Amino acid sequence: MAIKPVSVSQLNGYIKRILQSDPLLGNVSVIGEVSNVKYHETGHVYFSMKDENSKINCFLPSDKVANLRYELADGMEITAVGYIHLYEKGGTYSLNVREIAVSGQGDLSIAFEKLKEKLHKEGLFDARYKKPLPKFPNKIALVTSGSGAALEDMLKIIKSRNNIVDVLIYPVLVQGPGAALDISGAINEINEKCPDVDIIITGRGGGSVEELWAFNEEMVARSIFASTIPVISAVGHEIDVTIADFAADVRAQTPTAAAQLAVPDTAELKLYVDSLQNNLHEMVDRHVRNKKRLLDMYNMDAFMKNFENKIDLYMAAVNTCKVKLDSLNPKNLLSLGYGAILDKNGTFTRTASAFKPNDLLTVVLADGNVHCNVQNVNKGK
Repeated sequence: MAIKPVSVSQLNGYIKRILQSDPLLGNVSVIGEVSNVKYHETGHVYFSMKDENSKINCFLPSDKVANLRYELADGMEITAVGYIHLYEKGGTYSLNVREIAVSGQGDLSIAFEKLKEKLHKEGLFDARYKKPLPKFPNKIALVTSGSGAALEDMLKIIKSRNNIVDVLIYPVLVQGPGAALDISGAINEINEKCPDVDIIITGRGGGSVEELWAFNEEMVARSIFASTIPVISAVGHEIDVTIADFAADVRAQTPTAAAQLAVPDTAELKLYVDSLQNNLHEMVDRHVRNKKRLLDMYNMDAFMKNFENKIDLYMAAVNTCKVKLDSLNPKNLLSLGYGAILDKNGTFTRTASAFKPNDLLTVVLADGNVHCNVQNVNKGK
């Protein structure tokens, strides 16, 4: 008996109806390892799930992607819930995913490292893009849970250190589905609508890896990086490190530490200003004293007094020299009865040996000269 042939489209349509009518394939849960992840520009995600022997193509629509708490990455082990769908035109079937659950913390670590590597290559963590925190902020925005202990801790620290700064509280979800979208949207909205904000602090208190996962989402990291307002990331405790920490301009170990970094202590500032004031007064006093000394130097009364003192000193010195000169003046000696002897050439002579008998000499006295003839020379012993 000859079998009536059917078209390819008819065959694929029949198979599709069979698959869709099977209750097991309409709501199936599959466990396997993720591979070949591709994020489409439409927002859909295409990937495969595999085990030791087989693999299946998977499709995750964009509306489900928005609810993911982490980015899918090759090597993650997941459990996907969905239904089998046949693509008639291509004759291929896939698992259309409704929900995804990660099997363990180790797989979250894989997702963390994959996203970290991706954003690092794009430059989102580069130091050259980090914005400095303003030293004296006027307004700070807190993007965190509106009812968490982190908010209370930050408000307490800010108000105790600086009761002048304004605080904008922007409550968001900090864990669970939708938290990443909430945090990302808050940062974007503050940049758009609140240009007077000087610093954004985003974070939460401690928790498990899963509870902190919203701060490991790509959309949060990109919003932090795109923010024109400096962002401090303050997630969990000191040992907790998130993707948001790498993307932020400053990473604080805790929300409390973030508040301390964001605002200066007004008490410390007052002490600093007081020290500057004291230093300034001392500098001004020293400058005035120096100028007063210079002014005194140019005072005519002081100048004349100083000048007269110097004249007196100089006159005393001159008189001393005059006395010494007078004591050495030959005329003063002659007035005492002494005489000066000159030879026939008129040269002053001090010794008897310079003469011999019959030499002519002149004796100079105080009141005149005496011309003599040497009769005899007696040399002293």
